Amino acid sequence: MIDAGIEVYRSFWRRDCEDRAFMLGAVGITSAIVLRGDHFSLEVAEPDAHRAAGHLSQYEAENRPPEPVPAGPPLHPDAWIGCVGYAVWLLGVAYAISNGLVRLDAFHTGELDAARVQAGQWWRAWTALTLHLSGPHLAANLGAGIWFGYLAGRQLGVGVAWLLIVAGGGVANLLEGLFGPPWHQSVGASTAVFTALGLMSAYTWRDRFRIPQSWVQRWGPLVAGISLLGWLGTAGKETDIMAHLLGFAIGVVLGAAAAFPAVSRRLHGVRQWPAGLAAIAVMAIAWGFALTS
Repeated sequence: MIDAGIEVYRSFWRRDCEDRAFMLGAVGITSAIVLRGDHFSLEVAEPDAHRAAGHLSQYEAENRPPEPVPAGPPLHPDAWIGCVGYAVWLLGVAYAISNGLVRLDAFHTGELDAARVQAGQWWRAWTALTLHLSGPHLAANLGAGIWFGYLAGRQLGVGVAWLLIVAGGGVANLLEGLFGPPWHQSVGASTAVFTALGLMSAYTWRDRFRIPQSWVQRWGPLVAGISLLGWLGTAGKETDIMAHLLGFAIGVVLGAAAAFPAVSRRLHGVRQWPAGLAAIAVMAIAWGFALTS
């Protein structure tokens, strides 16, 4: 029994007092549960009151329910529209060139030729994204681009996502053309595909900074993106690894920047159709220069 006990906790439920009495007993503090009117009182001897209060405070802190995870930005609808546009553009260019609907030398006019890029033909950085060497080459970039583009569109909105993908993929090609060896030539949408991968990986990674979680969970999206880059971006003898690395790196920069709270709020307020039309305009202008040069 405790004489002249000091109350250190009270509750309407005896079980709450019993749980805390058990904890105090584990650290050598004797306590008693006393019914006081409409509530139960957990009491300890006066010399133990201060130490008991400290242990109870620590107990409450450790058993406090976790704060609810803040809601993330809303996912955007209609991401599939951008995927349809991507497929139509690649298939349309392939059909037009293979059936002679444009200049016979359109393929060579549009390919990424480092010597000509260095001579000022910047538009090749974008036209090369729409050219492919074979059916399997086109099919692989269609599949991967649709999947990554859809996920990026859900996060950023179909128009904003594809504008960033087109801009980032073109800039990656432009850098390779400007600073690569003059004899370097390449084609394919894979640079933009890996821009989309880097974009969504970095956006998800950076957006998770506001959520309390372990470092493994926080860095998971970026690590997953790098793993996919290593798995998909280095296969094949003629794979343009530098283009894939540059595309992914630029996508990471764009995605991380887009996830900053102030930037993210503005991007989610951007109208998607004008942004999507801007992406189409970039490609149309590039091909306009290519076909009239």
